[in-house]
Amino acid sequence: MYELFIGDRLFSSWSMRGWLMLRKFDLPHQVHMIGLYSGTMAADMEPLAPAKLVPTLRTSAGVVVGESLAMAETLAEENPDAGLWPTDPAARATARWLCAEMVGGFSALRGECPMQLRHVWQGFSVSDAVQKDLDRLATLWAHARRFSDGKGPGLFGSYSLADVFYTPVAARIIGYGLPVSDEDRAYCLTLLSDPAVKDWRAEALKTTYDPMPYDLALTHVSWPV
Repeated sequence: MYELFIGDRLFSSWSMRGWLMLRKFDLPHQVHMIGLYSGTMAADMEPLAPAKLVPTLRTSAGVVVGESLAMAETLAEENPDAGLWPTDPAARATARWLCAEMVGGFSALRGECPMQLRHVWQGFSVSDAVQKDLDRLATLWAHARRFSDGKGPGLFGSYSLADVFYTPVAARIIGYGLPVSDEDRAYCLTLLSDPAVKDWRAEALKTTYDPMPYDLALTHVSWPV
């Protein structure tokens, strides 16, 4: 049984990634909440030191693993038959590359478009830096599809950790109405319509905030799925 420590469901993109790693591949787990917005995060994380950010994983052996990429590799190593990475070596290498670039890149998209799962903003102004990130996404996603096994709608066909890592990106694209190709928008909507993601969002909407983080002075429409 894995233990997963997360900070928030409505806004914490990294928490979502950690949870999807476990939920989508049917790995037994318990979820513990960390006070990301309540001011208790540092104290809540003390038993997991030196980890200091969410998500954090504790394995059945009691090993604490911080950082999402390390969690992904640990889960894949401990569950080799669960299909977390693509089976084809070239696809697997490419999927790892895309996940690593997601972690280390796209700073404008992450900074200017914080993940939110409430609704779709209307009239959001896309900066040149965000557009550059979107262009890079289009390039990477097109490259990934060259390795598709044809067995699903994921970036590599069958659902993999690459789709886990890009689900919060899809939420940003849809939630801010960002300009992408029809193919990439369809991929985003497929990720967000997944039953696991719907369950995550439904649970997220039960939490109230005062003030609401990342609010904008824009009109909005309902979440599409």
